[in-house]
Amino acid sequence: MASVAEKLANNLNFSALGKATELRNRLLFTLGALVIFRLGTFLPIPGINPIALQQFFEQQSSGILGIFDTFSGGALGRMGIFALGVMPYISASIIMTLMQSSIPHLKALKEQGSKGRRKIIQYSRYITVLISALQGYGVSIGLESMQTAYGNIVIEPGMFFKITTVITLVGGTIFLMWLGEQITSRGVGNGISLIITAGIVANLPAALVSTLQLGRTGELSAAFILSILILILGLIIFIVFIEKAQRRLMVQYPKRQVGNKVYGGQSSHLPLKINTAGVIPVIFASAILLLPNTMSGFGAGSSSEIFLIISSYLGRGQPLYLALFASMIMFFAFFYTGIVFNPDEQAENLRKYGGFIPGIRPGENTSIYIDYVLTRLTTVGAIYIALVALLPEFLLSKTSIPFYLGGASLLIVVVVMIDFITQIQSHLFQHQYEGLLKKTKLKGRIKISGA
Repeated sequence: MASVAEKLANNLNFSALGKATELRNRLLFTLGALVIFRLGTFLPIPGINPIALQQFFEQQSSGILGIFDTFSGGALGRMGIFALGVMPYISASIIMTLMQSSIPHLKALKEQGSKGRRKIIQYSRYITVLISALQGYGVSIGLESMQTAYGNIVIEPGMFFKITTVITLVGGTIFLMWLGEQITSRGVGNGISLIITAGIVANLPAALVSTLQLGRTGELSAAFILSILILILGLIIFIVFIEKAQRRLMVQYPKRQVGNKVYGGQSSHLPLKINTAGVIPVIFASAILLLPNTMSGFGAGSSSEIFLIISSYLGRGQPLYLALFASMIMFFAFFYTGIVFNPDEQAENLRKYGGFIPGIRPGENTSIYIDYVLTRLTTVGAIYIALVALLPEFLLSKTSIPFYLGGASLLIVVVVMIDFITQIQSHLFQHQYEGLLKKTKLKGRIKISGA
């Protein structure tokens, strides 16, 4: 069996894609869904003056609105129907995740398995509608208050514009939420993560061109641009290295005799990733920090003191912004790891099947040991995520380089692409394995009929 697995692993390549019909259909569905998302970012909401809107976002693109525009795939800068992106859904997921550990009803639903998870997802959808409606109303008010040299951004302010804006933005967010769920179930990869990644990747060429343009005009030196590109390449290599790194705990299974046969006596391992939480901490932290900063950005033309305070203390590159961003990343790294990986369940599963970690007593001691190792790994992982997300911020906050080249964007793109490629390889491996089994059964039938 081991030789068969090695043979399949060695022969695993994308040339088998033409024979894997199901995988090909899943990839085409994923591609089609992402194309629909990109087309939707170019459909503007009604009643907007595009020239005035473009001038406003040219002035604000280097700030926090530029970050929000990144996660919406450029839809915010064009004020498209997907301007809110999937951030309301992510915010709703954060709320539901926090509530599951404190509300007994939600905790009971979580323990019910797939049926309970479907109910929790339904609650998340309701909260998404509420959050997107509130944000949509805030956007409509903010747009009406904006004035530029080309006039007001809203052509005809009033209640009708507010209602149509809220309905359009809520509908766009709900559609993206549904589209992400369809990609997850019928395509390849996590749909919500792929939508965010598609928005970032789509803006990368323009970001590179903008950076090179700054070098051509003399605002940035060629040496500085080259050093930034080398830093980006180094970050990508570092991210891939850490995401693939594992701590493997040795697991031993004792021998047992059934009749005249002896079973067991094998050794395996329990893999623990350094970054179990993936990109969730960065996305969650960004979603929370974007809420007050978005309000500040849309109220930039107002003389309200609260907007001035938010802009001065929570602006990009400000010490308070960086401290809160790092703190939230580390908090969500531990929080999400605690949700997706339960040491008690792992210890119970090992005890149930007779496995044990050498030198550690089964049961509670095993759970404590796994939790101890996982805590140390998560500490390293949380520091790694915070450094990758913040290191470019220290450099880019003082320059005009777009946010798409920042560490948070690179982390999201690289981690999501690693997961995407891993799922493709899993589908290919399964297809080749099934094909090998069919050939084995066919040879067995031929041999029996020949006999």
